[in-house]
Amino acid sequence: MKNSAREFIVNKSNLLESRFKPLHVPTEAALQDGQVVLQVERFAFTSNNVTYAAFGTAMHYWNFFPTDEGWGNIPVWGFGDVLASKAEGVQVGERFYGYYPMATHLTVQATRVSPAGFVDGAEHRQAMHGLYNHYVRTSTDPGYTKESEDVQVLLRPLFITSFMIDDFLDDNQFFGAQTVLISSASSKTAYGLAFMLSLRKDKSCKIVGLTSPGNLEFVRNMSIYDEVISYEQVAELATDHAVVYVDMAGNGQLRSQLHHHFNDNMKYSCAVGGTHWEELSGASNLPGAKPTLFFAPAQIKKRMTDWGPNGVQSRLAEAWQAFMQPVMSAEKPWMHIIHGQGEAAVRQVYDDMLGGAARPDQGNVLTLLGAG
Repeated sequence: MKNSAREFIVNKSNLLESRFKPLHVPTEAALQDGQVVLQVERFAFTSNNVTYAAFGTAMHYWNFFPTDEGWGNIPVWGFGDVLASKAEGVQVGERFYGYYPMATHLTVQATRVSPAGFVDGAEHRQAMHGLYNHYVRTSTDPGYTKESEDVQVLLRPLFITSFMIDDFLDDNQFFGAQTVLISSASSKTAYGLAFMLSLRKDKSCKIVGLTSPGNLEFVRNMSIYDEVISYEQVAELATDHAVVYVDMAGNGQLRSQLHHHFNDNMKYSCAVGGTHWEELSGASNLPGAKPTLFFAPAQIKKRMTDWGPNGVQSRLAEAWQAFMQPVMSAEKPWMHIIHGQGEAAVRQVYDDMLGGAARPDQGNVLTLLGAG
């Protein structure tokens, strides 16, 4: 049936294996108090979601939307509409932005309902960071417009990470480095970070983007990196100054090469993404700073204390508006949005992203509703 409820799941131990399975959606009469059924109307799929899958077990991403034993549902950012509700303050027909499964529906336990939205209080989600459990009511979200939904699901979660890495590096005086190296420079989180770094009046650090030969032109045309080179050229980088490495690729071989190249001048090294998911490897016994995993919510928590919650939101909103100008430029946009509907489209985008075949100038917005 074309409109049957279903979900897209992947084999946790072999991400190349995926399938669709029927999904049980409770009727309104069967709902418990506080439960809400959301129909997942659209969601984005980016390299960030490959990272969720690659780190699914280590970072507990599989815990958000449990499914069959040995299989996982990759979390995505999207919009959903309320189909049924037994939660006070959540009405049928309302629209919410948040963390969804790759599925047609999601049943949540709405708690802490407010004009801004609600938190999914389902027991299996409580161990995870609260940032991922909050659903934002579009009718009261000051940054929401219907026209910008696609851009929001594609870039807003990634840009928050970009914004917080930039802030974290500045908060730590760039660890004394003069250069920031960013791998997967064509990825959305990477160029969001480069954009933020490029805005700094002091330009305390040179921004160097590392990318594949096929993406060199695209990245250079953005004009936000001070220098863009291919992975094959990293051995040519000067080693007489301190550097910071922001690893968006998760490529263990590249990480090792850079650490050995810069040795003690590698002052900070963090892993953010895993777009080269098949090359993830250990990072022990490398010269220079020990590689760590950057976790944006930790810096957000710190800044909520430093700035107050409104301080974080206001700074982020201002940066987001500035970022949107080049991204959606009428003359030379950084991103073209591609819509896909149904199982075949979802599987194709997943396989392309996993295989590294996705184009950097495209953003995929998907739905499992409608076409089978």
